[in-house]
Amino acid sequence: MITSSLIPCGQYKTSYAKDTTIFDTPVMRAWAVVGVLALIAAPMVLNNYYLSLLIQIGFMGIAALGLNILVGYTGQISLGHAGFFGFGAFASAWLNNSFGIPVVLAMPLAAVMTTFLGLLFGIPAGRLKGLYLAIATFASQFILEDFFARADWFSGGSSGAAAGPVNLFGYELTGDKGFFYVVLFWVVVMFLIGTNLLRSRDGRAFVAVRDHYLSAEVMGINLTKYRILSFGLSSFYAGLGGALYGHYLGFVSAEGFTILMSIEFLGMIIIGGLGSVAGTLMGTTFMVLLPEVMEGGVGIAKTLIGGDVAWLAEGLAYIKQASIGLAIILFLIFEPDGLVHRWRLIRSYWKFYPFSY
Repeated sequence: MITSSLIPCGQYKTSYAKDTTIFDTPVMRAWAVVGVLALIAAPMVLNNYYLSLLIQIGFMGIAALGLNILVGYTGQISLGHAGFFGFGAFASAWLNNSFGIPVVLAMPLAAVMTTFLGLLFGIPAGRLKGLYLAIATFASQFILEDFFARADWFSGGSSGAAAGPVNLFGYELTGDKGFFYVVLFWVVVMFLIGTNLLRSRDGRAFVAVRDHYLSAEVMGINLTKYRILSFGLSSFYAGLGGALYGHYLGFVSAEGFTILMSIEFLGMIIIGGLGSVAGTLMGTTFMVLLPEVMEGGVGIAKTLIGGDVAWLAEGLAYIKQASIGLAIILFLIFEPDGLVHRWRLIRSYWKFYPFSY
């Protein structure tokens, strides 16, 4: 008598619930928990420079996830994300300075204020698509930039606004080590919310609007409602990320939220992967670390060349900006699905090895 045992191979999913799980396997869940625990211990072993990079990845990643919900999942282009990012920073500082609201509460309240602003801009933009939508969001960027420069009561105008430190239970979380835990908390919360949102009915509606809006409308999905809703959600994430950014720096200036920052946010989700939560974090990490890597490369070049390399030092700022633009172009050409697609291929190769086909 010949007996055989069934060996599961590949992604064996028999229900929709299994198909929408956050982690495909218990091993992936365990790695995620280990990663969070490692980050909790990071301030004990890393210096302020590396903690500063992690903090930047955190608040920029939150804002970039909001943009990915809008662009990657709903298919709505936005060139004004930096404006909402800046509004969140100014709103949190304004609530704290003008009304004495603790920073811990001012940051989520600033995100809510930014949500209402996003819904306001989303009403006309929700009926547009393609180039017309891009122009509309492009206009919102300049409207907000002008507002920041003129609204002395809100933003401090050309003088900027001070953003106080986070105070929790009488303890002031200042410095990179203290603020790191604030950012880590919001990163974990917002990425879990974003992941679960996209598994919900509304998340599936976003994807339907993106993939084929006519079919979605025939199915009974209200296109205008979900387009406006995606603008509101995107603005909430941008506002929270901006609030964290402002209180981390301790000062908010209107000059920091230009169209170039909006392009950088787009670069993050393109490089990481449109329509991917994990890809958002990958793309943000890439964009934050790329200028640092380029600066290190320039330092090595100075050592190798020797002599008078003043021209190389003067061109460092240009090299950093050029590297970001070049990276976006190369990814669009050679890896349009982003880093997350490459990671999935690598993971699948080892998961099915030696039967990688």
